Amino acid sequence: MFSYCADPSQLEGLTWLSCYLTTGKHMAFYWAVPLVLLLLAITAPVALGFGFAGASAARSQFAPLRWLGKTYIALVRGVPDIAFFLFFVIALDQGIEYLRHKVKCPDWDQPIRQGSDFVVCQVAKMPLGTDPQWVHETYGFAIAVLTFSIVFGAFAANVLFGAMRAVPHAQLETAEAYGMNPRQIFRRVLVPQMWVYALPGLGNLWMVLIKATPLLFLLGIEDIVYWARELGGTKTPRFTDYPHPDWRMWYFLALLVFYLIFTRFSEIVLDRLMRRLTRGQATTGGEAQRKAA
Repeated sequence: MFSYCADPSQLEGLTWLSCYLTTGKHMAFYWAVPLVLLLLAITAPVALGFGFAGASAARSQFAPLRWLGKTYIALVRGVPDIAFFLFFVIALDQGIEYLRHKVKCPDWDQPIRQGSDFVVCQVAKMPLGTDPQWVHETYGFAIAVLTFSIVFGAFAANVLFGAMRAVPHAQLETAEAYGMNPRQIFRRVLVPQMWVYALPGLGNLWMVLIKATPLLFLLGIEDIVYWARELGGTKTPRFTDYPHPDWRMWYFLALLVFYLIFTRFSEIVLDRLMRRLTRGQATTGGEAQRKAA
């Protein structure tokens, strides 16, 4: 990056460090931070959408839909996150390739399952081997977002389902007495009231989601954990222009500081949002605000 970095063997001290920290791989490490933030920015609303759909289904009067919602909540919550991530990514990827294979290669006469191998025609693979690198990375990132959303959507569904049941039933009966139909009661009374009960659980879920982002490393995405391990490992002059001992502790310490700062910022935002939602509400938070005023 700097002109004086042309010959690393002639560098020392802070000059060596400035060149070392601006190599191409370190730039990839720095760009991995916005990648994690982008994952959170996309996954949070999508997971909330899955959660809202699951909670609404779980309280439905239509039995098959209710069973589907409760099964989704129980099934995903009952499986360890790592196991679900590793299984679902493979299953989803193979499912997409299988459907493409059936459409694009109808004359294929060989079995798709050949022992432990999953074999489809070349044009059915996702992504194609001839696709540029950004297509491969975008596809992997999209699979990761969908997997995170389904997993944390189940937890969000459980939180929202409990919040819906926490809304005083008398309010729903009053709305019914005023002539509202079930859809109006749900949209105008239940949903606005439930957020004050759901926010503490959703806030905890957001913190868990932040801490779960290193699972991107298990999905094959070059995130900050991948680069911290890759860059911090021992480097010898044979393999790099910037040899150094094992510095993984310092890289992971930087990740620790990053996550602590980000979670602290999240706590401040969630606390302000909670104060706003409880204003004027007949809850402990609302009562405390009235007494303070």
